[in-house]
This record gives sequence, C-alpha cells and structure tokens, in this order.
Amino acid sequence: MDRCACNPASQVGSDAFQIYTEGDLLFDAMLAAIGSAKQRVWMESYIFADDEVGRRFAQALSERASAGVQVRLLVDALGSLFQFYRSLGPELEQSGVQVRHFHRWYWREPFRYNRRDHRKLLVVDDRKAFLGGFNIHRQSSQQYFGPLRWRDTHAAFQGGLARQAAELFDAFWRGDRRWLPEDNRQASSVLVPNQSRVCRRRLACIYADFLGSAKEQICLTTPYFVPDHRTQKALLAAVRRGVEVRLLVPHTSDVRLARWAANAVYARLLDAGVQIFEYLPRMLHAKVAIADGSWATLGTANLDYRSLFQNYELNLVSRDPGLCHQLQMQFEADLTEASAVCATRWRQRRWVPRLAELLGWSVRRWL
Repeated sequence: MDRCACNPASQVGSDAFQIYTEGDLLFDAMLAAIGSAKQRVWMESYIFADDEVGRRFAQALSERASAGVQVRLLVDALGSLFQFYRSLGPELEQSGVQVRHFHRWYWREPFRYNRRDHRKLLVVDDRKAFLGGFNIHRQSSQQYFGPLRWRDTHAAFQGGLARQAAELFDAFWRGDRRWLPEDNRQASSVLVPNQSRVCRRRLACIYADFLGSAKEQICLTTPYFVPDHRTQKALLAAVRRGVEVRLLVPHTSDVRLARWAANAVYARLLDAGVQIFEYLPRMLHAKVAIADGSWATLGTANLDYRSLFQNYELNLVSRDPGLCHQLQMQFEADLTEASAVCATRWRQRRWVPRLAELLGWSVRRWL
C-alpha cells in the first residue's frame, strides 16, 4: 500500500484517540485542523524544515495568521538549525505568526544550549491536539521522500486532553517549563512532561514504575536506546520476575553513535533474556511502550539519557483499552518486519564493532 489508513479512533469520555503511523496522513490531518482554526493555533516542533513539508505548514500557518487567528510557533534552535531561520522564519513573522526559537546559542549561558525542546505538539482552538514523534520534514513523507520515509507514531486527541495540551503549551511559551496540570487520579489518560517543580526526571520515574509493575509483558519501541543503569536494572529485574520483555529498535539509525551506544548494552540484556528486534525496512523513529496490554505511553521521549535527563519532552500516558490495543497491534505488525538479534552471534562479533560500541557508550550522555 502506498498510504496506510489510520486505525479507528478509540473513544474515552470526551477524549478521542487516533493513531498515525504514516506522515502523509498525519500532515494532511494537521493541516486540515490548522485550516479550520477560528481562535488560535499553537505549534511546537524540534525540526521544522524548509522543504516541501515545512513549506506546506508555513503557508497554512501564515494564512490563519493573516485571517486574524492567533498563531504561535516554537521551534528548537538546534533541531531546526540551518533549516528554518534564513527563509521560513522571517516569512512567517511577516505574515503575523509569533515565532520563537528555543535556546539559541548565547555565549553567556553556553550550557543551556545542551537542553533542547524536543516536543512535537500542535493544539488548535484548545479542542484538538496532535502529539508524537513526527517532525515537520520531508523524511517523514512517502510523497516526498519515497519508500524509505521514516516510520513514526503520533496521536490525535480531543476534549479534556486537548485542553490540557493547550495549558502545557501556554505555560511553556510563557517560560514556566515545570508547570503541571491539576492532578486527576481518576483520569485514564494524562499528558506528562519530563520535568516538574518537584521532579526533574519525571518520565524516568514513570518508566521505572512501568517496568517495575509489569506482570506479563513489556513492549518497547525506541529509535535511540541508550538506557541508564537504573533502566537496565529494571529491565533485568522484569525478566527475572518472568515478564516477557521485547525491545524494537531500528536496524539502521540516522545517528551512528547512538546505535553504537545501544549495541554496547545488548549483550547484557540478551544474556538475561530480553528479546531485541531490529526493524528492517526503514528508519524507525517511534517512541512507544506498552505493559501487559493495559498501560501505554507514546510521545517525544526516547529511552536515552538526553530525553530522560536533559531535553524537554512530552508524553501521553494512558490506560485506555482501545488505545493500548491499537498500539499493541501496531507493535506486533512491526515485529513481522523485524529481525531478532541472536545472543550467540552477538557475543561472537569482532573487535572493530566492540571498539565502536565503547566509543558510543563513552559519549552516551551527549547523544
């Protein structure tokens, strides 16, 4: 199939979930939502490229701003470096779009440059929101990039979660990067940033709870698997409890050092019983976890040091049965296009890749 259809929406109260794994379908839906905006469009992206996809979004945002709609766009200064500033940025500002560049280089505060805005969020009129791993660039489009377009996952939702997304965006835009929505313990779904006023590693803690509470099965999909020691111990402990742990990572990565760093921990996990699969067709960029088929998270955070301890991230955490089922079925489908990493063969690899792994692991905190 050239363009796969989305899974049907899962209804929970006033929140509707729809999963997108094809960029072209996601971009069409996002552009349609932007085009229907009556009051405000708030958008955040790590990469906003000056290419065919970026130009479509720039035109849509400019048209809404010219029509009197409040349009705010927050792009990461490093993620969109050389792809946004020279042309798209000024053009958008001239049309009335409020554009901000997150953490531009400033010589008085050099270390803040290491903390990036890795979130990908779109909120329209506080009523519909999109969140996930897709950036705004041609690499995610089959129409423009071809059959090797990146494989990613994004969710669209409405109702209370969309309003929560708007509040999180507004707080971040105002500089309050540790703001959290009101705690509602009865909610089956919630949006979780990785930092709050009481915890700078909130997503790391959630992943630890998720790995520690699973009773039967853990399914993890991540493009950059560079787990800290706490995460490694949690995975090993889960296997010892009899939990089936399956990890899906890309066979080919766009960041070679990150792949080397991931390879450095394979042997330990494989020997313990963790099943590792490499996705073969194309670059895998999705960030999804499912536990026991009844708990799931998807969003922008990778299982690596940068996402869990450095960057600003945002994930959807949910116990919604329909959403969990959709993500579980997608995981199983992805496994049919993946190859299992053999523990015996992995131990027999030569010294050259071992040296590369040592190099990748030594710089893991900066990847």
